[in-house]
Amino acid sequence: MADSRAVAPVRANRVRRTQAERTEETRGKILDAAVQVLSRKGYAGFRTQDVAELAEVSRGALTHHFASKEELLVETLQHAFEGIAQRGAARAHPHASIDATIAALIRDSQDFFFSDLFLMGLEFSALSRRDPDNAIPVPAISRVSRLPVEAAWVEALIASGVPASMAEDLLWLTNSIVRGLAVRRLWQDDRSRFNRTLRVWRSMVKVYVAESLAGHPAKA
Repeated sequence: MADSRAVAPVRANRVRRTQAERTEETRGKILDAAVQVLSRKGYAGFRTQDVAELAEVSRGALTHHFASKEELLVETLQHAFEGIAQRGAARAHPHASIDATIAALIRDSQDFFFSDLFLMGLEFSALSRRDPDNAIPVPAISRVSRLPVEAAWVEALIASGVPASMAEDLLWLTNSIVRGLAVRRLWQDDRSRFNRTLRVWRSMVKVYVAESLAGHPAKA
């Protein structure tokens, strides 16, 4: 006897992706994989075959999206810088106090200068000086991504109470201190000492801004 229960047809509710969406997804996978390979192996050890295997795409698919190794390297750096800039822009807002805003700025500066991306940028800059014909435009790529983030941090400092006349100086000094500590890792990676130095800097900023505001009652 036949089963009288009706069998409902299975309907997929998934929306078909467009070709442009599939292309963007594949490019994203390749670029994410390229960032990992570049971080682990540096420029000298960077191989497109490693990128293809990590991204789980064929060599032909990789070449379809990135015609040359140089093109892939440039777009990989752009992709990495854009990602870290987006995180920085998301953090760049006034906090409960000037000290809290400075602390958040320090964290964002560490995220950039203590990253593999910053070391890669230094490596490519050195290579560009030695071989100008095969230069990767790291300065241009970093300017496009970092300068808007720095401008957002200046606005955040002003909004938190830092006088506009000193906000950019505090940004520059903070980034310079963190960058110096990041480079110092090449011969002394002492994170506890780094953190102590940054706490001292926060205390100095707090006193410096307070004294400045005390001398300008209208701004206070």
